[in-house]
Amino acid sequence: MRTRWRARHVLAHQNGGHALLRDGEVVWENDVIVHVGGRYEGPVDTEVDLGDSLVMPGLIDLDALTDIDHLVLDSWHGPAMGGGLQWSQDYFGHRRHDVFTPDERRIVREYALAQLALHGITTYMPIASEVHSSWAEPYDELVAMAETSRRIGLRGYLGPAYRSGVNVALPDGGRDVAFDEERGRAGLRDAVRFLDHLDRLADPLLTGVLLPCRIETLTAELLRETADIAKRRDVLVRLHALQGALERDVVERLHGTTPIQLIEDTGLFGTRLLIPHTVLVDRHPSVHGEDRGDLERLARAGVSVVHCPLTSLRYGSVLHSFGAYRAAGVNLCLGSDSFPPDLVRGMDVGVHLAKIVDDRFDAAPAEHYVEAATLGGARALGRADLGRLEPGAQADLVAFDLGDIRDGVQDDPVRTFLLSGTARQATHSVVAGRPVLVDRALPGIDLPALRRQAQGLFDKMRAAYGERDVMRRDADTLFPPTFPDFRIQA
Repeated sequence: MRTRWRARHVLAHQNGGHALLRDGEVVWENDVIVHVGGRYEGPVDTEVDLGDSLVMPGLIDLDALTDIDHLVLDSWHGPAMGGGLQWSQDYFGHRRHDVFTPDERRIVREYALAQLALHGITTYMPIASEVHSSWAEPYDELVAMAETSRRIGLRGYLGPAYRSGVNVALPDGGRDVAFDEERGRAGLRDAVRFLDHLDRLADPLLTGVLLPCRIETLTAELLRETADIAKRRDVLVRLHALQGALERDVVERLHGTTPIQLIEDTGLFGTRLLIPHTVLVDRHPSVHGEDRGDLERLARAGVSVVHCPLTSLRYGSVLHSFGAYRAAGVNLCLGSDSFPPDLVRGMDVGVHLAKIVDDRFDAAPAEHYVEAATLGGARALGRADLGRLEPGAQADLVAFDLGDIRDGVQDDPVRTFLLSGTARQATHSVVAGRPVLVDRALPGIDLPALRRQAQGLFDKMRAAYGERDVMRRDADTLFPPTFPDFRIQA
């Protein structure tokens, strides 16, 4: 089966990097690209003329939200409400439970994966909140999500998240981590069982990975076992670390060392390691404010930093800086981590935050962010056949419509798209040569029904915050509206 896409702009790959092709064509046979260039003279079975569009490699999201977003609830609160967004010690010890049923969790995953596809993401590594679970992610839930991912057609790097402890709010207003180490060990056993499940499934679009949670919620023992299994089975590890001051304080108190040293001491630097966020390194003003070698350590260990600029901004943090990480040789890739899973908006935010941090307009050019969303993600995954449009690469590609007058006038199509556009302009995508997004729709997915179901589940999730709150405040108290409700009396 041979398919041809034709478009005004094609982000092709040439001489080791991306190159912009005008009035170009991409042709693939089955799952492999066979032509990127001008007019293709051979026979094709299907062709699509995309007109004034930008065709580019499918976006790679390595901290991809596969949940109903909680950032809308917890990114704007003040200190008085902060304790209501964590588990209380009492909830941890006596009352913790799953807010959603397994069937509701299946709907949540379908909703989230549909959102990824609608925003032009073709490859993802999931992230979900544990705040509404009884502990972390159960094995059966990931088995179900794998089937949903196969049905939609995305390329997924999957595994159940696991942890030894959970961040809790204390009655005196402080924070701590409460541990249940046996649950952590059971979670790792389930993660290994899931690796075996995907091995048996033998679906080329699904790859098993190890996804331990935040570093402060993991014992050194669990980190070492993770490293040992990853080396033995040659699988990727993603560990959330170097995120903030609370994490650093907890790790130093529990382990007597810094988070980056704990990662090295437990053997994780010897794995194929991805670290989302990675904001709090020595260059950060709240640490030392100067380079003392952290970036060189990350680069030497081959760590990939999963940069989530839009989410970082919303929680008030930023890399110091994108250009410095890149210059140090750290592989940068991108993640969304929250809603919307819009890496185009994320790239635009990242470009402009870098200008502020480095005090220069060219601190992080648009092309460097596009490379992170494509080639950087492919390097993190060890996949030279992803993130590029060239013969021999996998046919993972996406088309964004550039023909809307609201996007303004156009200079360079990539730079203008990042400045004025959004990933909601995705119209078509294919993964391994198979259509996923077709004319802005997902065949076989009832999007209006998913939207209604997701809203109901969000309302259920929101209401459950009150039972976890250390002060037992209800959700309407924890999450007051921006403005008072105004209702006209009948």
